[in-house]
Parts: sequence; C-alpha cells; structure tokens
Amino acid sequence: MTDKLFTKNFLLLILGQLASLFGNFILKLALSMYVLEITGSAAVFAGTLSMSAIPAILLSPVGGILADRVNRRNLMVALDGLTGISVLCAAVALSGSNAIAVIGALLVILSVLGAFETPVVQACIPAMLQGDDIMKGNGIVNQAASLSYLTAPMLGGVCYGLFGLKPVMYASVGCFFLTALFECFIQLPLQSAHAPSGKGFLSTASQDFLESMRYLFREQADVFRLLLLTGCSRFFVMGILVVGLPFVVRNLLGLSSAYYGAAESALAVATILGSGAAGILGERLNMQRLSLLLASMGLFLIPPGLGFLCPLTAVAAYCLIVVSLCSMQIAISMFSVAAVSLIQQRTPGHLIGKVMACTSAVTLCVQPVGQMAYGYLFDRFCGSVFLVFLATGLALWAVGGTAKRMFAGNGRGEL
Repeated sequence: MTDKLFTKNFLLLILGQLASLFGNFILKLALSMYVLEITGSAAVFAGTLSMSAIPAILLSPVGGILADRVNRRNLMVALDGLTGISVLCAAVALSGSNAIAVIGALLVILSVLGAFETPVVQACIPAMLQGDDIMKGNGIVNQAASLSYLTAPMLGGVCYGLFGLKPVMYASVGCFFLTALFECFIQLPLQSAHAPSGKGFLSTASQDFLESMRYLFREQADVFRLLLLTGCSRFFVMGILVVGLPFVVRNLLGLSSAYYGAAESALAVATILGSGAAGILGERLNMQRLSLLLASMGLFLIPPGLGFLCPLTAVAAYCLIVVSLCSMQIAISMFSVAAVSLIQQRTPGHLIGKVMACTSAVTLCVQPVGQMAYGYLFDRFCGSVFLVFLATGLALWAVGGTAKRMFAGNGRGEL
C-alpha cells in the first residue's frame, strides 16, 4: 500500500468501474425498453428483476468468501470476462420467440456474477489505500457510479432508438471486456494466508461464514450496528426515491416524463456532490456526525410533506420535492461512503470480503422490501401523501437519534 491516493492500481480500478457500470446501465435500459415494447407491461420486467435479485442475496456470502480466499485481481478479471461472454451469448441467441426467456436467464446470470463481484471490488479498496484515503477512494468509486448513471441512460436510449437492442448489447459486451483488460494490469498485495483446512468447499465456506459472524456479533458489535443503521436508512430512502418520486411526479402532479428524467439527473448530480463531500471530510465523519446525517435525511422530508398541505402549483411542488430529495441524496451518499469506509478500516484483511458481502446482502434484502412497502403506502394514502413524507421524515430523525445514543459511549463517536 501507499499513502498516495491516485496510484496506478486505483486509477485502473476506477477506469474499469466506469466502463463496467456504463455497460450495465445501457444494458438494463435497453432490456427494459425492449420488454416494454414486446409485452406492453412494466410488471413483467419488474417481476423479472425482482426474481433475478434472489440469487444475489443468497450468493453474496459466497462472493465474500471467494474475495478473501482467491486472488482478487484474477477473480475480477474472470467475473467481468464471464459477464461479457454471457451478454454476448444472449445477444446471439436472442430472437422474437424466446426473448423473455433469454432476457430472464441473462438477468439471473448477471445477478449471480454481480453478487460475487461487489464484495471483491469493495475488498480491493482497503488493499490499495490506507487511512483517510480509504474514505476518499470510496467517494470516488461512488462518483464514478453516479457519472455512469448520469450519462448512460441518455446515450443508451439514443443508441437503442437508432440501432435496436442487439447493437446496445454488443456495446455493453465491449465495456465488460474493456473492464477485464484494465483489471489485468492491477497489482494487489498478497492476501493473508489461510491455514489449509483439508476440508471440502462447503465445510470451508461454513467455517469462514461462522468466523465472520463471530467477528460481527462478538468482537465488533459496533460494526454490526452500523450495518443495521445502513439497512434501516436504505429501507426508508429507497422507498421514497424509487417508488415515491415517480409516483408523485407522474400520478399526483401529472407532469411529463421529462420532469421525472430531470429529477433523476438532479439526484445523480447530488450523489456525486455527496460522495465528493465525504471524501473531502474524510475521518471527520465519525459516528456522531453520521447520526446527524441520518437525522438530517428525515428533516429534508418535512418540507415536501408540508408542501402538499399548501396550495402550490404542480411545478412549484415539483421544485420543492426535487430540492428536498436532492438534499437528502447528498446526505445519504455521505453516510453510505463514510459507513462503508469505517467498516473497511475496522475489519481485518482476511475478513474484509465476507464483511463487505454482508453489507451488500443487507442492502439487497432491505431495498425491495422498502420499495414494496412504499408502493402500498403511496397507493393507500394517495389522497393524503403528505402523511407518508412526514412519517418517513420523523422515522429517519428518530433513527438518527437512536444512532447518536447507540455510539455515545465511544468518546468522539468513532468505531
């Protein structure tokens, strides 16, 4: 490791993430548009996405075990190469008669490969960087994801409209292969050696899993509490952003899809700003300040809740909602980057992959539950939607207060 932030290894990782995420975003956009065209049903694609998330939840712990026991550079190269091959095979096999089956199978495969890759990438950052640079590095990775999300939908939509689905799939294949090429030149320090167990894979995996659980529950219970806080905040925030924002903009305010697209772009910019702020503040974002961020997310939801009680025009209400949700997005981005960085700094190298896998699994489990819950709430209270915003704001404020008390005994609130 080195004290320098922008090392060759880290730059290669960032370039690879930019290419990989861009390929993922244009692929998902093209697939969703294609399914909508041939079925006329958003529910079909939403159901397929939900089903494809199940393997990622189940296999995330396995990905964490592999991240700690297998050469991480080689594993990233193999996973991105397999992703490119999978998309290429799907593009070749795709036809009008088998489209739904091929796309469904592809989404499941991508979900499985993603479950393995996410903890590997997160485990690489503390292996490349150290100290305050870990939080800065996580912020830059988050910014790379937001930059890809900001540009990919527009370019992917234009390419899909001009050329159709298969050319977009071939372009995403090129992105995944380019990522694998960048990763070939990454050099990581050797991982801590594990004592040979002389047992089979299942026995070894069980042993590793129990070791990580013992670390979380007994040795570092504060890390586990931080995981729970991350999951809890995601439940509320993703429900509001993923379900509430489009419902309010399109159904309640009656605005066009252009307004919703502008709101999504504004949220992507807010994510970049929040990630950058987390990197700049660095280790000053201790647990006490993280609890303030959680509470501030709740406070940012109060203005749109009160706005629905006032006689505002649709555009004025839209502007109030976008400003409030962008402020909340900045806070959640800062919280996410800081929380992941604190967990990485506290976790021993031989457990980092498994603990990062637990982080991913918590997020993957909580987000769909939150989206379904808020889908019900916005339908149930469509005539008094201010209650949903105000109740969520108070809940997040209470979570922030709980976090402050939870870590009050840690001096400056550090893990």
